[in-house]
Amino acid sequence: MNLSAGFFYFLSFITAAVAFLFALYLYLWVKKQKMENRRIADVSELIREGAAAFMRREYRILAVFAGIAAVLIFLLLPTPVWEGGIADNISMTVAYIAGTVLSAIAGKIGIMVATLSNGRAAESAEGGLKKAFLIGFRGGAVMGLLVVGCSLAGVALVLMLFGDTSILLGFSFGASSLALFAKAGGGIFTKTADVAADLTGKVELGIAEDDPRNPAVIADNVGDNVGDVAGMGADLFDSNVAASASALVIAGSLSGSADAIKMVFCYLVLGLIASMIGIANARVGKDGSPTRALNSSTYTTTAVFLVLTAIATALTEGFSWRVWGASSVGLLVGVIIGITTDYFTDDTKPIVQRVAKASSTGPAFTILSGVSYGFISALPAMAGIAVSALAAYKLCAPMGEGYAIFGISMAAVGMLSIVGMIISNDAYGPIVDNARGLAEMGGLGEETIRVADELDSAGNTVKAVTKGFSIGAAGLTVISLLGAFMSEANVVLMEKGMELITGFDIMEPTVFFGILVGASLPALFSAMLILGVDRNAERMVKEIHRQFDTIPGLKEGNAVPDYSLCIDIATTGALKELIPAGLAAIIMTCVVGFIGGPEAIGGFLLGNIVSGLLIALFMSNSGGLWDNSKKYVEAGNEGGKGSNAHKAAVIGDTVGDPFKDTAGPSINTQITVVSLVASLLVSFFVSFSIF
Repeated sequence: MNLSAGFFYFLSFITAAVAFLFALYLYLWVKKQKMENRRIADVSELIREGAAAFMRREYRILAVFAGIAAVLIFLLLPTPVWEGGIADNISMTVAYIAGTVLSAIAGKIGIMVATLSNGRAAESAEGGLKKAFLIGFRGGAVMGLLVVGCSLAGVALVLMLFGDTSILLGFSFGASSLALFAKAGGGIFTKTADVAADLTGKVELGIAEDDPRNPAVIADNVGDNVGDVAGMGADLFDSNVAASASALVIAGSLSGSADAIKMVFCYLVLGLIASMIGIANARVGKDGSPTRALNSSTYTTTAVFLVLTAIATALTEGFSWRVWGASSVGLLVGVIIGITTDYFTDDTKPIVQRVAKASSTGPAFTILSGVSYGFISALPAMAGIAVSALAAYKLCAPMGEGYAIFGISMAAVGMLSIVGMIISNDAYGPIVDNARGLAEMGGLGEETIRVADELDSAGNTVKAVTKGFSIGAAGLTVISLLGAFMSEANVVLMEKGMELITGFDIMEPTVFFGILVGASLPALFSAMLILGVDRNAERMVKEIHRQFDTIPGLKEGNAVPDYSLCIDIATTGALKELIPAGLAAIIMTCVVGFIGGPEAIGGFLLGNIVSGLLIALFMSNSGGLWDNSKKYVEAGNEGGKGSNAHKAAVIGDTVGDPFKDTAGPSINTQITVVSLVASLLVSFFVSFSIF
């Protein structure tokens, strides 16, 4: 079959519309589930109001940032308006605003559905795992379907309207810049509350995780939504858009660009279809294992995608088996990264149990063992990214000039092809985490709490897997964005009659300068975010102490704490801390570019990619490992709750919390943002660099 580009645009819109309708069906199904416990309904409403208030205040701040960025893009990109580039500048500005708005909508919808699902999942846990699992998963799947549907429709619409793949960089930058700040702000909020609640509740007072006497307990549940739902949704929306944009930008520069562009859209469409099939088949089986249900749905989605793309390649004229091979390698490596992450973070596996055992001898051993295994866990993922990039490069290089980098970009598209399922799994985590807290606060009994704990434990494991998956996908995406940067730089260099860039020589001092500075950025960025959590958590701990000291009967459970003050502390502190780290990343990129030009930026991106992936994987996996070590002890192992091992494991978890939910998953967005900034500003770096 010889299909036109218009057919694939039409297919993209139709598939996105089907995904939206499927999401609406799941939303209505979740909404009609019972929530009759008045206490659960009231607390769920407090969580919803707290999350909505934070999102309103955060989006107001980000709207100001987006407005300033939009004005600068209109004035400067891709050509300064005083040099006659007004039409292209308007297109770039519109694309940027569209990316920002869609990313914000993804986060907002996720919050709405998650806070609708949590109480219903808690009440359903009274009847066992199966119904509660379905409510939690389908609530998360609404977000998964909407995020990928918006991404697919947005990319197709921008390219159809403007006809220039370079304009997609503006759309991707809009999604990435908002995701960077949303993930940072949500991560600081959630870990401020989580760290403060755990240290004062579990360690000092010996009370349960979601004991309603703890003033920070509602803020902690709000944080699960603004960090792990809204923040992670914006993050994965950004990753999907960035992978699509980089593949399409590179495809547009190839000799067979029409076929390459059609192939990208075909794979995006089939990935969403495969995700819908996987979501529809998610069930807890006879063994009653939520983790196995989530993993088997992911494997189903993977298999369906591989089969559908093979059929499309065989039947469609101009499609290449080499590109199919590159995409398949990326997807399979993503699954392998998920499996290895699961091995290091699942509490049924030996690594987590070893760290729990080490906790019985004190918190120092908890930290030392967790850090060590966290570093080890980065090796298979880093090796997997390297192997997939190399395999994709070698597979597609014989197709002609530029196809090797296109192969890497298609490996990223392949890895992210099942992102609808990945987001569904990820959003399931905070929904069932909230459900566990609501079950305890609603007094539903020990058996219901045990069921909710089992759902929550699966959510923690799957969240770690999805973070590893998204970081791996970001690694391949930014390698292809490096190729897109080189393409954009060579266009500018050709216009100016200058020598083209064929690669980046690390022995060249300008390139090496960029590598060193780029490698330091993820460490600086992580430190700024973790210090933000530290400062904010200290303020909240003081407030918790004040309430226990001044509210009569609070310790005995005869009084109600002031939850709103803790929510306000987390909100104010997170909004104060979220801007500096993101701006530091953008400013450092500009400084390096104006000092050393495109060669220095090439080195900067290389250093940032390698260092960022290592630190992100280490933080994400060690944090998940510590979290599930704590849960393993709380399940009655190594002395159980209240033991020395438990107190040490809680301390390990409070160190791991900002690792896995604030800094770690924000780094992959940071490396995407600086790659896009580099591509957008390359003409200025060529014209105005010092060296």
